[in-house]
Order: sequence, then structure tokens, then C-alpha cells
Amino acid sequence: MLLAQGAVAAIYHYVDAKGHIYFTDRPLKGNYKLKSVIGQPKSSASVDVKAFKKNRKRYSPMITAAAQNSNLRPALLHAVVLAESAYDPRAKSRAGAVGLMQLMPGTAQRYGVSERGRWDPEQNLRAGARYLQDLLKEFKFDLSLALAAYNAGENAVKKYGNSIPPYPETQRYVRKVLSYYKQGLAPNS
Repeated sequence: MLLAQGAVAAIYHYVDAKGHIYFTDRPLKGNYKLKSVIGQPKSSASVDVKAFKKNRKRYSPMITAAAQNSNLRPALLHAVVLAESAYDPRAKSRAGAVGLMQLMPGTAQRYGVSERGRWDPEQNLRAGARYLQDLLKEFKFDLSLALAAYNAGENAVKKYGNSIPPYPETQRYVRKVLSYYKQGLAPNS
């Protein structure tokens, strides 16, 4: 799957009394200020950071529920949603992946989600979480391989001897999701 066209992430920064600089995707304790927005759509000079924050807050309980129902950590699912759609339920990739988890038509069908249901945040999250859990099982709980398969497809990972395919977009995707996950950039996780 491709990163959604127009996916965004807000970056805040804080400088402490000793001059150390801290970055995060949400303001924490201290005087954090909006520094920049990553992934700003080329067609627009401005990004609706308010919508990003509102959607993240709105869909957080659904993400947590989908994660728990699939025996995943909510922080992992938040990391995937952040990388895939930046919490935009209307995100659509050039390849045809849609929604918060960027479900492709075949993946949605595999998990009993109709074409129309792919756009429903709850169905999209539930199917995406189940797919990620199945990929983790298939690749013996190797998170990097499961993420690579989520992005490029499980056959691409198998084609390259159960390793991350040499596709720059997939390699960036795996690093990005792991970074988000390790940094705990998801709200309330």
C-alpha cells in the first residue's frame, strides 16, 4: 500500500532551559510550539492541523478497540494509522487504498468488508487490524516483515526470501512505522 496522498503529521518542538530541543507529534508538558507539518499536500499551501488533531482524538477509541480485538498493542495500530492516513478517514492512495488503514479492495473483501464499508472508519480499522495480526502470525511475529507485507503485500516479502523488499517506499514505510511505535507517538498509549 502507498502512503495516502495528502497524509500529514504535525511536529511540535520545545527548547528547555539548557537549550536541549525536543520534538513530538503532540504538545506535551512544557511550552511546545507547532514547528512544522510533514507530508503537506502539494496542491494546498496550508494543512488543516485542527482536523488532524480532531480526527486523532475522535478515532483513538476505535483504534484502541480494534487493536484489542485483534490482540495488538494500541500504540502499534496508532503508528500504522499515522503512517497510512494521518488519521484521515477520507484518505485515498493512487493505488486505490482507502481510509484510516488504507485498505485495498482485495484486502477488504478478504475480511468481509464491502467496497462501501472500506470507507467506514470502524470497519476499516477492524479489517486492517485483523490483517496486520494475520501478517504477524504469517511472519512469525517479526514486526518489520509484517509491516513490509502490510505495505508491499505478503507475496513481495516472500519473493525476497522473507525479508523487507528492496523497494525504497516500503523500506521508508517500515522505518517510519517503527519509529512512531517506538517513540509512542500515539495519543494516550
